[in-house]
Amino acid sequence: MSNYDFVKLNQLCLKITDGSHYSPKGINEGIPMLSVKDMLDNRFSYNDCKFISTSDYLDLVRSDCKPLVNDVVIAKDGSYLKYVFVIKEEIDQAILSSIGILRPNLKKIIPEYLKYYLQTKSVKETVAKKYVSGSALPRIILKNFGEIDVVYTNILTQQKIASILTSLDSKIELNNRINAELEAMAKTLYDYWFVQFDFPNAEGRPYKSSGGKMDWNVELNREIPEGWDLGELQDIANIKMGQSPPGESYNDEGEGMIFYQGCTDFGNRFPTVRKYTTQPTRFAKEGDILLSVRAPVGTLNIAKEDCCIGRGLSALNSKDNCIAYLFGVMVNLKQIFDRRNVDGTTFGSITKDDLFSLKVVRPDKDILKQYHNIISPAFEKQNQIALENQQLSSLRDWLLPMLMNGQVKVGEDKESEISMAAEPKIKYGK
Repeated sequence: MSNYDFVKLNQLCLKITDGSHYSPKGINEGIPMLSVKDMLDNRFSYNDCKFISTSDYLDLVRSDCKPLVNDVVIAKDGSYLKYVFVIKEEIDQAILSSIGILRPNLKKIIPEYLKYYLQTKSVKETVAKKYVSGSALPRIILKNFGEIDVVYTNILTQQKIASILTSLDSKIELNNRINAELEAMAKTLYDYWFVQFDFPNAEGRPYKSSGGKMDWNVELNREIPEGWDLGELQDIANIKMGQSPPGESYNDEGEGMIFYQGCTDFGNRFPTVRKYTTQPTRFAKEGDILLSVRAPVGTLNIAKEDCCIGRGLSALNSKDNCIAYLFGVMVNLKQIFDRRNVDGTTFGSITKDDLFSLKVVRPDKDILKQYHNIISPAFEKQNQIALENQQLSSLRDWLLPMLMNGQVKVGEDKESEISMAAEPKIKYGK
């Protein structure tokens, strides 16, 4: 590590601060006022954020509660350091005190290098031990945060390290956009066929809009296509409720079977392995839909391997051998749960009886087969992309500390971007 040294964070930043400690009155339309709940992996989400007036915003700008281009923003309260990213664009927006702002001295450190350094496991462990207060809502103590030691090297090496890691993140982000588009397409098609009932008729025209025969269903209080039935979720899905193994059987060392307790393990499509159990109780099979049955009820993932599921989850697979259709059914049911949550009827959990008896419309077999043939390739493509993203994330997370501490060094030429310094025989994976 001859080319690396340690420098205090406060010597590398022009300012270390946080957002507003008071929250202006919210309005329907205006300028985004963001908190830690609005942070994503590499950007803010504006879907459910608060909005404030221009006058309140200008007051916050004067108080330096607006992040600037090249600022590194961090999740400061709650899941501290879960989200760390660099502000890339000049946007009218302000932040609350749950978000910290690090303003790097660009002559000493590039923002992307600082961002990745703060995401290393060793830094998170140090912050947890020395710079966090509170138990109910842990938060970073900013006045001491600047004492963190940063592994420091020259700007050129910083740029090379950041470039390698950024290229992996860029590919992950591109994959996420592709999957979001595929998901939107699948939802639109499902709604068109099974909510609006405008699946193709015998002439290829929209069924209901073209005058297709409909029957009134008293229980649903609406019309459904002639020949279709009203059933329950258990009629179309094999459902298994989770059960937590004995606590003493849990481990992080890979002993026994992969164990998912609840949706805290969920990712964009597949869960992340964190725990194992030597005494598995209830099982999900590879390809099963995993459903959160405790708040938030309805969150979905897919099992990418055989696993044990705890009491916060249930596992479902299709009785009609059409997992993509069943996934669409569950997405539609989640929308119902979400709407009820907004209306104030919060679902803390859903029982086995309630889950099994959820009402679903059962389509004609031929229509279901047509839908399966159309949607399955896109569904499988989403799975492949999500698996690739997990592999890319694992590679990034493996490289991150190695690059930062000098065990892996960036190459001097373009043909050899990185080279091993300390352990030349290390391979990615187990």
